[in-house]
Amino acid sequence: MTSKYHSVYANWQSDPEGFWQEASKSIDWFEEPKTIFDESKGVYGRWFTDGVTNTCYNCLDRHVNNGKGNDVALIYDSPVTGSKDKITYGKLLSDVQACAAAIRAQGIVKGDRVIIYMPMIPEAIVATLACARLGAVHSVVFGGFAANELATRIEDCEAKLVIAASCGIEPSRNIAYKPLLDQAIELSNHKPNSTIIVQRKQVLADMIDGRDYDYAGLLEEFEGANIECERLLATDPLYILYTSGTTGQPKGVVRDNGGHMVAISWTMESIYGVKPGEVFWAASDVGWVVGHSYIIYGPLMTGNPSVLFEGKPIGTPDAGTFWRIISEYKVKSLFTAPTAFRAIRKEDPAGEFIEKYDLSHFELLFLAGERADPDTIKWAENMLKVPVIDHWWQTETGWTIAGNPAGLGLLPVKYGSPAVPMPGYDVQIVDDGCEPLGANELGNIVVKLPLPPSAMPTLWNAEDRFIEAYLEEFPGYYKTADAGYKDDDGYLYIMSRTDDIINVAGHRLSTGAIEEAIAGHKDVAECAVIGVNDKLKGQLPIGFVVINSGVDRGADEIEAEIVAHVRNQIGPVAAFKTAIQVSRLPKTRSGKMLRGTMQKIHDGLEWKMPATIDDPAILDEIKTTIDNYRSK
Repeated sequence: MTSKYHSVYANWQSDPEGFWQEASKSIDWFEEPKTIFDESKGVYGRWFTDGVTNTCYNCLDRHVNNGKGNDVALIYDSPVTGSKDKITYGKLLSDVQACAAAIRAQGIVKGDRVIIYMPMIPEAIVATLACARLGAVHSVVFGGFAANELATRIEDCEAKLVIAASCGIEPSRNIAYKPLLDQAIELSNHKPNSTIIVQRKQVLADMIDGRDYDYAGLLEEFEGANIECERLLATDPLYILYTSGTTGQPKGVVRDNGGHMVAISWTMESIYGVKPGEVFWAASDVGWVVGHSYIIYGPLMTGNPSVLFEGKPIGTPDAGTFWRIISEYKVKSLFTAPTAFRAIRKEDPAGEFIEKYDLSHFELLFLAGERADPDTIKWAENMLKVPVIDHWWQTETGWTIAGNPAGLGLLPVKYGSPAVPMPGYDVQIVDDGCEPLGANELGNIVVKLPLPPSAMPTLWNAEDRFIEAYLEEFPGYYKTADAGYKDDDGYLYIMSRTDDIINVAGHRLSTGAIEEAIAGHKDVAECAVIGVNDKLKGQLPIGFVVINSGVDRGADEIEAEIVAHVRNQIGPVAAFKTAIQVSRLPKTRSGKMLRGTMQKIHDGLEWKMPATIDDPAILDEIKTTIDNYRSK
């Protein structure tokens, strides 16, 4: 199949407003927009400014109204509890209406903010959609986040209500959420009026009379409620999603209703290659942007049964869990982080679990969230015999900046590249003075304004910070804070965050390129490279490597091979001489490597525990390993 990508992208370039006007016909409007883009509104203009719609209506009501109430909307699979459920659009709509009535009974009206602090359970989806139905602005906080981090989010958005679960369930432990929530409310200068708690039998929460309400009791009380969808402007906020800020104060990314729906709906078939009725699985979490875009809103809008998975790629119970899910529910398209596949590969490098399952319905694997090294992609290709598609985007954009659009016909894969910019994104490479760079020159990746529908219009109550963080440094462009280059064919290569570019004796080097070379060693499951201080060269790269299970050769022998491998791939200019073996690498819960924290630990600088870290104990292990290596 020849790709239609180039003609579609050219169509967008020649008539951006016409392109998005056509795309806007995929959603239901109470009042269709007459103004597609208004450059006078907001910081850089706003999309569909006079359109009136509702996101919950597009996710639920229109399907039920079109006779699809008995179609499956959500597939819940929880290996950590042994629970499974298939929830139809009709059932989901009825639960959402009851939840919306319960939320309204707490005094919540259009524009009020509601914090949702939940694990991967259906009630989390119900709560988000209920907020969307009412026009309340939801802010999902990853379940189990530390109390002080939860407090900053409650305070920043001035949440009137918190909807939480009593606990989250990990493979080896249960995490009580309610004590964290109580502490967060105590710490916050702004106090919510009330909370609604989903009681899970594994850990029951202690309830405070007059403030805390039982979720199940409220849904029973309001069963059968008929709550109409609030009529919302396309530019009204749907949600706030907090992302890490360099100052330590989180940034509240705002997502609107209309532009978000138009762009996300367009991506489901055009990028992810799924038609209505085909099963889509984003193996992420509702607390991350992937969960918002592609567990909740995208699939529900376009009629794709969405898998809601409460488990891990390994350990619940083994490295075959992903293949079981794909086989059992006939998943066509899977979207997950490269780190999940590195974990599976480490446990099952020969892919023995894959052979146990029927994957005949499985057609596409998408990777994003962390740079997908070519070795991981090639392993997945060899094992699964399906296209493995890297793509690149950010919390701030809500959908793909650069990718390989399966629904338009796949382009040739170039390992190490997420392929090409999507319609809506004019991606350019510039130097620090905002001057354009040529093909294959490493520089700052920027996007020419205006950003497309669904990209954030601002930060919550922080427009000055929005301009300073994203728009000021490169006038006329959005600063992605990623570094990379374009090749002669226009393929984009994301090499690292701009603060992960290291300077070795005057040579600017990408840690991503060195990681790519290390990952090419046959025994390496995954790796991270950081730049550390050096009196002679300014900075030197050192690597941390996790070795595949079953490898019993000596660490010194493997290190020598890795160093030689990097020298052959990058050259002596990299001055790479150190590859320290570790049992695991510190990451956020969404799979991003905490390179900056590792660098501070190595250089003896002051550092603080990242709020999003998956397992805090790993940083102590990293420090001990560094100390032991130095003492050799």
